[in-house]
Amino acid sequence: MRLFVGLGNPGAKYAGNRHNIGFMALDRIAQDHGFAPWRAKFRAAVSEGSLGGEKVILLKPQTFMNLSGQSVGEALRFFKLTPADVTVFHDELDLAPGKLRHKQGGGHAGHNGLRSIHQHLGTDAYARIRLGIGHPGHKDRVAGYVLSDFAKADADWLDDLMRGISDGAPALAAGDPAKFLNAVALRTAPPRSSTGTAKTGTARTGTAKTGTAPTGASQTGTGTADPAPAAAPRSPLQRLVDRFR
Repeated sequence: MRLFVGLGNPGAKYAGNRHNIGFMALDRIAQDHGFAPWRAKFRAAVSEGSLGGEKVILLKPQTFMNLSGQSVGEALRFFKLTPADVTVFHDELDLAPGKLRHKQGGGHAGHNGLRSIHQHLGTDAYARIRLGIGHPGHKDRVAGYVLSDFAKADADWLDDLMRGISDGAPALAAGDPAKFLNAVALRTAPPRSSTGTAKTGTARTGTAKTGTAPTGASQTGTGTADPAPAAAPRSPLQRLVDRFR
């Protein structure tokens, strides 16, 4: 059994906020994969279903972001799961909009939802799906930025990202983050029609400090110049003229 946790704030007022992208991801998974209707439990909205034969609990804490760990801790104890069974979907200021990273363990980097989960689980040994929303440019603008709705211009990349997450969710439930990331990349950076190679830099997996590109991602060039074209062969008459120059 897996526990997928989406972070956000409850209520219609916050539904379209950048801070609620974790809720959005779980909503898309539930919708596309025929999960049960959402119900109230563990101070959260909960939906149950299966992904690739693996039972999965989707959980959206309704305690507000800063107290998310209360809900996660209750669910974990009830289902007798370990932190290794938990994957948290959350907004990430340090990633450009539309970028996604998988991370196993590590610090909370100032994210209040993760901070609360750390406190209630007593460990950082759970997986995170970091969903890039970009940074407003100055720390004083962060609060207003994350609690503002996505702009209309964000609609296309946001939809591609949500589709990719839904496509890859069965692989994530099966414990295969590389396959999950490849599914996301096919939506957010599809192969080029002329070469069949994917764009780089959209979805990555990694540990607390470092990350590696998903299998199948193309690499950047080395900067070596293309070889000069070979000279055209000269005719016998041209070679004869050359002798008298």
